[in-house]
Amino acid sequence: MQMILCRAAPKAMASVPRPRKGSELCVWPGMGQLCIRKKLLYGFMRLFSMPFKSFRSITRALGGVSNFCSVTNMLSSLQVELVPCLQDNYAYLLHDVDTGTVGVVDPSEAVPIIAALNRKNWNLNYILNTHHHHDHTGGNMDLKERYGAKVIGSGLDKERIPGIDIALNDGDKWMFASHEVLVMATPGHTRGHISFYFPRSKSIFTGDTLFSLSCGKLFEGTPQQMLSSLGKITSLPDDTSVYCGHEYTLSNSKFALSIEPGNEELQSYATHVAHLRNKGFPTIPTLLRKEKLCNPFLRTSSMEIRRSLNIPKSADDAEALGAIRQAKDNF
Repeated sequence: MQMILCRAAPKAMASVPRPRKGSELCVWPGMGQLCIRKKLLYGFMRLFSMPFKSFRSITRALGGVSNFCSVTNMLSSLQVELVPCLQDNYAYLLHDVDTGTVGVVDPSEAVPIIAALNRKNWNLNYILNTHHHHDHTGGNMDLKERYGAKVIGSGLDKERIPGIDIALNDGDKWMFASHEVLVMATPGHTRGHISFYFPRSKSIFTGDTLFSLSCGKLFEGTPQQMLSSLGKITSLPDDTSVYCGHEYTLSNSKFALSIEPGNEELQSYATHVAHLRNKGFPTIPTLLRKEKLCNPFLRTSSMEIRRSLNIPKSADDAEALGAIRQAKDNF
């Protein structure tokens, strides 16, 4: 069970006359003008605000709207908080409620991470990097110097991960407090890319391998490598939450619809994504189940996609993925 709390600041609110002392206060206009007395409203708000005290907002302007998203897995004591960085990157604060252990995944810059930690009055114990690109490691050294955090990354990329202390490889298991973390080699975007899977929390941090409705560009890998990496991820349970490195979902949805317009699940999801982005909300995390139904890079056998891109029926899935990636790059 996950509890998700997201908030966006409204762009404008109509002014409401201030009630006189002792008068009734009307709230939620347009919903029957429900009126309750100020004291009752105050008590109601106090009562229902109590469970959410652990969800202090991580706010940052994204698309002109201040927003945050906190996710608490009620079964495992692991909290995940999304921190917007740069133009469209996401870093993720990890917090073990039982021990107070704190980590961050892919801190592209230090300032928003420090601000989030200060608001929580937390120290930082670990920095987890999915790959070496600067927009995922740019905050490593400042954060390590400030907090003494240990940097964790791929053994294949130990020469390219700034400040690396712990080098992990495919199949390694590492403990974040009491949470087992399975390291999965997921090359394709880069040769040393890894993903961090938390089985107990049913959460995976995929960096730039799997996005919602897309996959990463093939900078250092091949379509076959990316296909294999995506296959590892899709072998996980359907209710796995996917935390990726960027807010690309809206633009990804436009490409996906252009090559599979008859996919009703995709149509519905694209509408939902557009609504979220219009409100300034993040579209991440996504569910693996949803990606299997909608993400064209996980649907290389779709006849509609193959017809749209003139991919021969005889082409294998790696060839189809390569053709889809090329079309996406040129979209």
